[in-house]
Amino acid sequence: MLLRILGLLLLIPLFDMVVLVAVATQTSLGFVGAVALVVLTALIGMLLVRSEGRHTARKIQERIRNGSLPGDELLDGGLLIAAGAFLLTPGFVTDLVGLVLVVPVTRWPIRKALKRWLVIPYLDRKMGGIASGVAYGGGFPDGEDTYDVDAGSYEVHDRDGDTSRD
Repeated sequence: MLLRILGLLLLIPLFDMVVLVAVATQTSLGFVGAVALVVLTALIGMLLVRSEGRHTARKIQERIRNGSLPGDELLDGGLLIAAGAFLLTPGFVTDLVGLVLVVPVTRWPIRKALKRWLVIPYLDRKMGGIASGVAYGGGFPDGEDTYDVDAGSYEVHDRDGDTSRD
């Protein structure tokens, strides 16, 4: 798995270079125009990342203020960080990936896919099935170490320390 990720990380800049050379030679932009277009898309993308980041931060604060967990918003924040990294990397392909991650309409299905295929399975492995609700919760599974206790064989203490028998 690590070798595949490393190979992908090495292929992305190579693919970006090939596309940049193809755009520079096959269009009327030329080399300077192609580089200027890459810089322009990166600048516009970074402005979008900044705007979406502020919006996501406000949503996180609102969810916390309302007492709920900001799970989707935190994933959006992570995707925006990845979008910023892609947009700072020069090239048309990485700029396109960064712009796809910035736009909320295209970020939503990516977030759903990440939750379905990465986040929930990871949390299930680490937490024993609690994240997806498949954890066993029906008592002792093997029936051992269970004891029958009648109502008079244990004591219940209240806050004052008084003991009452139930």
